[in-house]
Amino acid sequence: MKCIVKTVVLLLLVSGNLLAQGPAKKIPDFSFSRLNKNSFANKDLEQGKMLFFVFFDAGCDHCQHAIQYISQHYQEFKKTAIYLITLDSQDAITRFMAKYASNLKDKKNVTLLQDPQYEFMRKFRPLKYPSMFLYSVKKELIMYDDNEQNLFKFSQQINNAVK
Repeated sequence: MKCIVKTVVLLLLVSGNLLAQGPAKKIPDFSFSRLNKNSFANKDLEQGKMLFFVFFDAGCDHCQHAIQYISQHYQEFKKTAIYLITLDSQDAITRFMAKYASNLKDKKNVTLLQDPQYEFMRKFRPLKYPSMFLYSVKKELIMYDDNEQNLFKFSQQINNAVK
């Protein structure tokens, strides 16, 4: 039932986004929750690094492939601050991360976040799962994609930018 509710909310927001200007060009103000329930907001973003946001759903096959790719190719993403954001419960996140992202566990530049207020969809305006946003040090959108098969383009962009 919870999956159906999330899907309906995402569909409503996506249909509303068709009239919007696409994914957020600058990082909007937000307030998410860390897994320990502490707040995480814009002021907590890592400074001086590119910022890589991945909006995922634990039950989404495409999301599973995306996170698995990032985990397996961590060296290509380690120069960014990685923020993994979901609407899922802590239990679902824990199982998902153990199965698909074991290499990301305890990495200093990887932050897992929950979005209990559905802010990500409203403010970042993703089009579908998984949604991947790469922002510059100045918090401006460099690249957006929602196709996990294009993750190599993100790693190319990151490596070209930090040489």
